[in-house]
Amino acid sequence: MTKNLTAEAKIAVNAPIQRVWDALVTPETIKKYMFGATVVSDWKEGSPIVWKGEWQGKPYADKGVILQLKPNRLLQYSHFSPLSGVPDIPDNYHTVRIELASKGTQTNVSLTQDKNPTEQAREQSQKNWQMMLTGLKKAVEE
Repeated sequence: MTKNLTAEAKIAVNAPIQRVWDALVTPETIKKYMFGATVVSDWKEGSPIVWKGEWQGKPYADKGVILQLKPNRLLQYSHFSPLSGVPDIPDNYHTVRIELASKGTQTNVSLTQDKNPTEQAREQSQKNWQMMLTGLKKAVEE
């Protein structure tokens, strides 16, 4: 039986919300914090998004669709990785939701990813997303 466990990651970034938003939708910046991935999208709701790169020595091309895009507030997309070894069907796509909120001179970034089938998978996803947010913080604050 497949569970729907949600991975969560959060971080506070010492930068204005606009700078954090730009880092979420600018491919050159994304490459700095998303494990070297090259991202291709026109950043419009309903449009495809593709991540290409190498993970643990294996080339990959993950894909999804931009579900919601509200500048300076919300980026939500579906995500499927062929490296997962599961069939490319809608039930096997995660939904990743990234929300931004200003707090004084900081921007709080909250991320969730659904459809983790096991507690171990949820923990691994959470660890990966926290690493990604730490990289985002570093890229934006430098």
